[in-house]
Amino acid sequence: MKFIVGFVALCFAAPALGQADYPSRPVKVIVPLAAAGTGDTLARTVAEGMAGLLGQPFVVENRPGAGGLVGTEFVAASAPDGYTVLAVSPSHVINPALHQKKTYDPLAFEAITLIANTHQILVAHPSAPFATLKELIAYDRGNPGKLNYGSAGTGSATHLNMELFQALAGTRITHVPYKGSTQARQDVVGGQIQLAMDGLLPVLPLIRDGKLKPLALASTRRSKIAPEIPTIAEAGVPGYASDTWYGLVAPGKTPKEIVAKLNAAAVKALASPAVHERLLKLGAEPVGSSSGEFRALLAAEQKQWAKVVKDSGAKLD
Repeated sequence: MKFIVGFVALCFAAPALGQADYPSRPVKVIVPLAAAGTGDTLARTVAEGMAGLLGQPFVVENRPGAGGLVGTEFVAASAPDGYTVLAVSPSHVINPALHQKKTYDPLAFEAITLIANTHQILVAHPSAPFATLKELIAYDRGNPGKLNYGSAGTGSATHLNMELFQALAGTRITHVPYKGSTQARQDVVGGQIQLAMDGLLPVLPLIRDGKLKPLALASTRRSKIAPEIPTIAEAGVPGYASDTWYGLVAPGKTPKEIVAKLNAAAVKALASPAVHERLLKLGAEPVGSSSGEFRALLAAEQKQWAKVVKDSGAKLD
């Protein structure tokens, strides 16, 4: 009997001991995007800071494909032991709404922290007959069918941010999907299309050179690197709110103690001068939230984008 009691006690103690020693080997950070992009760079920067704090390597592995599904589904099926985590962006909550076949539940993952916010912006060709967002809305209503806009593709964040704008502003601007934001950007600069929703960082030099006209930011706050550009809500569409964010999650059922360790390390890394300044130079605004705060954001974003996808009719299957 003593042997049985001792064996049972050991079984219960072993997981707790493992959690106390965590991490005792390298942690894999899956980025479901191609290397060298904003999401990849942010993940690598934070992972480096976390590795220094927790004493184990945080190895970033890119698993792009199917709009983020490949990497995300890999992590969803991984052991919930804290040794595989996932870097996420708005596509994490958008993807399930875009696919008719069930993929994954964004809220089944354990939220670790919100890493940073970035910005998207609505820009126009300099020859466009409007200089402000209100003038754009008025022009579209008076000239139906004359305007079009480019995005990084159907179902992309740039597409859905614009469709959210259209739903709230009542515009009917024609969508022109591209295979990436670079081509859309080139075509609005060249005048083939009048408008584009794009990332602020790559278009800012074009704005300052007079090759693009800024209308408004698709975010809830102005950018620190271009504070003169208003948000869409400020510029004439009250209630518009869409931040481009990046964060970390772990497989569902990862022990709370491990999630707490990962959260503490990420938050501390983001607050360090080296990481903080590097993210600011990338045009990102560091956050470092609690797990609960990030989970609440994921839930709110999932609800918002499911409605936008439904209203826009966007589907990928």
